[in-house]
Formats: sequence, structure tokens, C-alpha cells
Amino acid sequence: MALREEKKRATRTGLADAAMTLFAEKGFDKVTVAEVARAANVSVNTAFNYFPTKEDLFFDRQDEVANRLAAAVRDREPGESAAAAIRRAFLDRVRRDDPTLGLSPGATTFWRLIDDSPALQARLRRLGEQTETALAEALAEATDTSPDDPTARLAAAALAGLDRALHAEIRRATLAGADPETVRATVIRAATDGFDTAVAGLADYATRR
Repeated sequence: MALREEKKRATRTGLADAAMTLFAEKGFDKVTVAEVARAANVSVNTAFNYFPTKEDLFFDRQDEVANRLAAAVRDREPGESAAAAIRRAFLDRVRRDDPTLGLSPGATTFWRLIDDSPALQARLRRLGEQTETALAEALAEATDTSPDDPTARLAAAALAGLDRALHAEIRRATLAGADPETVRATVIRAATDGFDTAVAGLADYATRR
């Protein structure tokens, strides 16, 4: 079973890597899934089994990204509020250079591909919506509130909005050619200030007892 899972992971990684190479060479909209499959030495059906759409090939870690804020809330420490947990998780990702942040020197290509493709822009917006929805569900669970209570949705909108704004700053600075370490330092300051405000406003909200 372990060998089978390892082979599946290798196939998935191979497809994602082949796709990004082709996207960088030709642009997202000019590459077909069939081309990616050939480059990865698998059948087209296999490619679609792992990635149902071409956008999924580009955002190959989208499930992880969509659930990261909700995961931070569910993993909060005793006495820690939801906002404080999300701040801690974000700063940890920045400091350990999580690849989904786009802080690496090669991230410029990633962001430019998105800017050049309406399909990728639409998927990025959808990913943001999925992240906010997952966070609202985690907050409702953490506060044991009714599905009809809008508080969790409103808190999720505020926290997810701050998270999106920080990612937008990373994208803007990276595309402007800023050094990754400079971007990192700037984002840490901005995140600390922004989340300090959020933590103050939501000081007791969804605090784990």
C-alpha cells in the first residue's frame, strides 16, 4: 500500500511539474492537458484522473490552500483566539518560506501567468471564496453557533480579507522585482500590524478554553 501511494504521489508531482514547465514556456491558455500528459509520460485519462481540469494542474495545492485558515482555527492552542491562531499560522508560513506564498525568486512567472489568463484569475477568486467558506464553517464549529447565525461568516470575511490583502502585497512586490527577503520583512511587519488589529477586535472570539 505504501509503495502504491508513493507511486501516486510521484505521478501527481510529475504531472504538476510538467504542466508548470509548459505553462511557463507557452502560457497557460496555449497548453493542452494532452501536451502535459505526453510530457509526463502518462495517458490523458490518467492526467484527468489526478487533475479534473487544467486549472487544477496549475493550482495543484489548492486544497491545502483553501483549508489552511480553517486548519489554523481547529489547531488553535488553549487560550488562543481564532484571530491569534490565524496570525501565528500566517507568520510561521512566511518565516519558513512556505511555497504557496509565492516568495521564491521564481514566483514572478507564477504571478504573471495568472495575470495573463482570465481562467486562472477566475480560479484564484474561487479559491479565495472557498477559503472564506471553510473558515466560516470552522468558526461556527468552534463557537457552537447555529448555521443561521451570521457572526461566523462576518468574522471569516474580515480575517480572510486580511489574509488576501497580505497575499496581494506579496504578489505586487514580487512582480515589481523586489528582493524576496525584503518582501518577507515587509509582509511580516504588515501582518503583525494588521493581525494585531484583528486580534484586538476579536480578542475573545472563538477562544479555545
